[in-house]
This record gives sequence, structure tokens and C-alpha cells, in this order.
Amino acid sequence: MVKHLLNLLDIEKDQVDALLKRAKFYKKHLKQGKISKPLLGKSLGMIFEKKSTRTRVSFEVGIHQLGGQAIYLSPDQMQLGRGELVKDTARVLSRYLDGIIVRGNSHSDLMEMAYWSSVPVINALTDLYHPCQVLSDLFTIEESGLDIRKMKLAFIGDPNNVFNDWVNASALIGFELRLASPPGYKCDSSVFQLASKRGRLNLHSFHDPALAVKGADIIYTDVWVSMGQEAEKKKRLKEFQGYQINKRLLSQAGKNALVLHCLPAHRGQEITDEVFEEHAEMIFTQAENRLHCQKALLEFFI
Repeated sequence: MVKHLLNLLDIEKDQVDALLKRAKFYKKHLKQGKISKPLLGKSLGMIFEKKSTRTRVSFEVGIHQLGGQAIYLSPDQMQLGRGELVKDTARVLSRYLDGIIVRGNSHSDLMEMAYWSSVPVINALTDLYHPCQVLSDLFTIEESGLDIRKMKLAFIGDPNNVFNDWVNASALIGFELRLASPPGYKCDSSVFQLASKRGRLNLHSFHDPALAVKGADIIYTDVWVSMGQEAEKKKRLKEFQGYQINKRLLSQAGKNALVLHCLPAHRGQEITDEVFEEHAEMIFTQAENRLHCQKALLEFFI
């Protein structure tokens, strides 16, 4: 059967460990100038419906470093943009490519692409999940010296696609996950139900962010207005007031708590400029690690 990565539940618990070890290998070897080309002679299509900085660059560079060819495909330059069916596109591309990477709007479209594709499909972000980001974050946390199985991670803000794969990661690994969000913003019930089938969830929800960060090892945030939610911007900026990562909130957390942000950051909204700069080294290492983890994913799935 063709292996796809649609969310983190497509990876087994022991495979998480193996992928993180492989990411460490690729990061070390890149620093040493060593070369490994498991994708030599292979071509991967990258269908990107949404704008991208880190995802596009890290995938293109990673594919090149592994010896493969990346072909960037913008929907407005494909027949998809003129109404060709997703299933027809999937069947055509499967006859040319060795894998398809999708950064899309609709998770259901990604699932349809995977259903009809005879080559691996990798989710580089949809409205529902972002597995590459969370796996890279796990690598960053482990690299910092924390035990990812015993950590307490507080996610402050919007329970978005990144949070949904943190739910999946918690089900797989067993760490404590906390969510602090305004009333009316909670974990997607379908995400929760699916993750619960894979493992016991240690998930706690709060409206008070000070309670969520108390004793936390990791304080994690993301933008309050994701791509595709621009019409809700005014409403969201009002409702998320009080959920900013700032010095006052950090004083409620553990003395050595790490701050992570998957970027891009809107300083002055979900995080202050002061806190961002104090934790910038970790945050940009987090961004760098997308390259190394995605190389491990590409080797595993392609």
C-alpha cells in the first residue's frame, strides 16, 4: 500500500522516534558537509495553494540535498485552476512523479488527492492539520534536552491546524497538552475523537492562560488569524486579547520554560517583541529544523 502523511496519526509511535533520530542524523551530516542522496533520480511535485516561506524553501532545499527534483506547481498555473477534478489531477501526476507535496486550503481535497494517487502524498499544511510542523517541533524540543514523553506543553491562542496535530502527537507519545483559548474556541471534536482512538489523551483546556502555563515546560503560540480567516480578523483580534505571550504571562510559568512559535509572528498580537527576541534563537532553530525533519520524512515516505 502507498504510504501517505495526511496527519501525524499516519506515523506509528516507534516511527516518531526513528524519524527524530534520522532528522538528527541529517542535521549533523549537513553541518559536516556530508552528502546522502536517497532521492536521486526522483521527482516530487509541490502543489501550493497557500503562500509559504519556510515550508516551500525547506522542502525545495531538502529535496535538492537528497538528490531529488522539486517541481513547484501553483494551482493558478495548473488545470486545477480551470476546474480539473482533484482525482484526475492525482491520477495524472502519479504517472509522472514519485511523490506529491500539498500545501492546501481544504483537508478534504488532500484526502481525495491521496485516495486517487498511486504515489505518496505529504501534507505540507491544510486547514485541519500541519504534521511537518509538529514533528519538527518535537525534534526541537528533544534537541533542547527535554523528554518529549514527560513534558507539559501549553498552547496559548487559537486551536488551529497546528494545535490539531499537537493533539495527535499527545495521543501518540503521551505528554501533557494544555490549551488556553477564549470561550467558543476549542479543539475540533472530530480531531479529538480520531486521536483518542490511537492513545489516551492527556489534554486540559483553560480559558485562563495563567493556569495553562503554570509549571509548563513549553509555551507555544501561533497567529490568531490564519490564512483564509481574514474576514474574521477584527473579531478574532478582540476575542484573543489576554492570550498574548508576554513577560507577565511568562512569570506564571516555570523558570526555564521554553517559548516556541511556528512563524510567521505578528509581534504585538500573540507575542510581544520583547519576548520574541528573548527566545529568538530557539524560535529560529525551530524554523531551521523543518529542513532536517522533512528530509527524514521524505526519505521515509518516498
